[in-house]
Amino acid sequence: MGYEHEPVMVGEVLEHLRPERGGTFLDGTAGGGGHAVEILERGGEAAEVVCLDLDPDAIDAARERLAGYGRRARLKQADFRDAPEILETLDIHELSGALLDLGVSSHQLNTTARGFSFRPGTPLVMRMGGTTGGRGPAADFLNRAPIKELGRVFREFGEERRWRALAREVVRRREKRPFVSSDDLVAAIRTVLGPSVSPRDKARLFQAVRIQTNSELEALSSALPRIRDLLAEQGRLVVIAYHSLEDRIVKRAFRDWSRSCVCPPKLPVCRCRGRPLGRVLTPRPVTASEAEIAGNPRARSAKLRAWERSDRS
Repeated sequence: MGYEHEPVMVGEVLEHLRPERGGTFLDGTAGGGGHAVEILERGGEAAEVVCLDLDPDAIDAARERLAGYGRRARLKQADFRDAPEILETLDIHELSGALLDLGVSSHQLNTTARGFSFRPGTPLVMRMGGTTGGRGPAADFLNRAPIKELGRVFREFGEERRWRALAREVVRRREKRPFVSSDDLVAAIRTVLGPSVSPRDKARLFQAVRIQTNSELEALSSALPRIRDLLAEQGRLVVIAYHSLEDRIVKRAFRDWSRSCVCPPKLPVCRCRGRPLGRVLTPRPVTASEAEIAGNPRARSAKLRAWERSDRS
């Protein structure tokens, strides 16, 4: 199977990144290289892109797609949290812009062995970095996590009201037989939410397990300030999120970076940086057009936010 993934909101990404200014851009979630190609085309010879992705399939697909751009496109299988160290090895010390397109790709969802979907017979893997190596698969979490941790994940990441009952059901079932495939988790969900549970609810709870398996929210919280510090004056960071938990982290980070003071309210004298680091470019999240959603339903849940650094002049 070829690598299937259509980049979301390409026009909006280019509008906010402005690659025509030239310089080095980071695509921290390269996917199949769709956004990177557009950045290089818009930027011309003055622009280059460093592409990172944890998924080896994504990097292979992006490498093939970007082969014609030579040294203007450099790729590495890596976590976007490690961008500063990777750029240092490339002797890159400033970025004109950076893009994080979060979530999972169509290829990951459609490849049974990757274990991201709730289709029958899908193994509970869900590793962003591939089917082997690195983090344990989703099945390990379901089979080993304490009941309190299971409940926390279903409550916080899955926003599930019946989180206690679902955690108890997972523990009850794993005592008889370990969780191996999507069928095992779907059966537990149906017992608690009812036999006619909707695909949306199944997707929401599978997503919660995926977030936990890959520590996705911790990765995002850690990466945002590290990538921010790489931006040149007027450098821009664009993030596309696909669920409210991700979007909330991005919104709060951009808001806090744009404040003059982030001291606690009761502190009598400002002891923080005393100046904003930049400005929010998107007071409200940008969403995909109805035309794009019609052609690419994945775009429906996408929310784009952009921020510009402006403290280095």
